[in-house]
Amino acid sequence: MSTAPLTTAAPAAAAAPRSRGRLAPDTWRVMRRELRPLMREPVMMVMALVQPLVFLAMFAPLLPDGVAGASPLQWFVPGIVTMAGLMGASMTGSNLTEEIMSGSHERLLVSPISRTALIVGRAVKELVPMTVQTAIIVAVCAPFAFTVHPSGILVGMAILAPFCVGVGALSYALALASEGQEWLFWTVQQTLLFPVLLLAGVLLPLDGAPGWLQALSKANPLRPIVGAERALFAGDFPAQDLAWAAFASLAVLAVGLAVGLRAMHRAGR
Repeated sequence: MSTAPLTTAAPAAAAAPRSRGRLAPDTWRVMRRELRPLMREPVMMVMALVQPLVFLAMFAPLLPDGVAGASPLQWFVPGIVTMAGLMGASMTGSNLTEEIMSGSHERLLVSPISRTALIVGRAVKELVPMTVQTAIIVAVCAPFAFTVHPSGILVGMAILAPFCVGVGALSYALALASEGQEWLFWTVQQTLLFPVLLLAGVLLPLDGAPGWLQALSKANPLRPIVGAERALFAGDFPAQDLAWAAFASLAVLAVGLAVGLRAMHRAGR
């Protein structure tokens, strides 16, 4: 029994030099590992869309027609796409909480895979469900007076991708901070999720909101992203709005990876 710490510490010490210069292949291995459950049960990606699609079905009919009589879906769908990306990425840390409880995460920490790859590979994995979910939402709405602008949608996904990766990294950091207390992960995640969505104007326009709500909304990095997504999904490419959205998305990516990497490197110390 007294030799157990030594047998786990030795591989951990040996792992550090072996992992140098192997970030890219290690990240790819971790991403593939995280994608296997989705590939085996792709229905899970569809199930994650239940709530966004319910919101789409119940809120869209209540919205007035857009500019020049355009369908309200043209305004609402980009927000739902962003919502799906945020919700999916923010919940991914739950997988890590299960691994922590089962002990499989501890085994990964003493493997030759770098800890940087453990968080980056997990976070980058979010690009796959984000892409699939966007395609499903667009396909569902296309028959209902929603005009598809492929180039705008592709640019919109490119702007949304860093945001989802950053949120995914923050979700994993929260899972590590909630080690042994799964309830804490879900409490924080659910407490923050809907205020961020509402203050971004995803479900309702904020033009007539009171001053204090407008101030909170302007501090929300998701708001410029939602605005840019709406312009892009309508086939417009406003340079200034796209620049602000890209900046906000990259800022979330930088903060998410910084926090996630710090949490992962501190794990198991």
